[in-house]
Amino acid sequence: MTRPVLTPPQQFLFLQRNPICAGKGTLNAKGLAWEYRVRPSLLSRAYLIRIELNRNSVPRAFVLEPDLEALADGRRLPHVYRGPLRLCLYLPKSGEWLGSMRIDQTFVPWVATWLFYFEEWLASDDWKGGGEHPNLEDHEALRRRR
Repeated sequence: MTRPVLTPPQQFLFLQRNPICAGKGTLNAKGLAWEYRVRPSLLSRAYLIRIELNRNSVPRAFVLEPDLEALADGRRLPHVYRGPLRLCLYLPKSGEWLGSMRIDQTFVPWVATWLFYFEEWLASDDWKGGGEHPNLEDHEALRRRR
């Protein structure tokens, strides 16, 4: 039995009630936007995150502060999409993300994990977060089909 896709209002309610991503957001007919602060480890800086979910789409995660490209100091950022700059948190078509999953239980911890490995990358210049970054054109084509 397939679980139903969670609607933006349902996702918004879960985000509001989860203390891990305590923040603020907006909900309208197009979807939701949620902003919160996260510190991936006790020694990490704080990041301001924005997660957006439009109806019939997949969530997208953005780092609003600090500027990741400035932190990278001219190096090409690993595991990001551009236009606009957003985090690559899962492999499309892999089943890692389904619309029946809760954003607060998937994307929120995925963002913290990505940031943990990003900070490691800043120090070592070696991405240790694993994963496979798909071709941007493949991802955009998949998004247009949904």
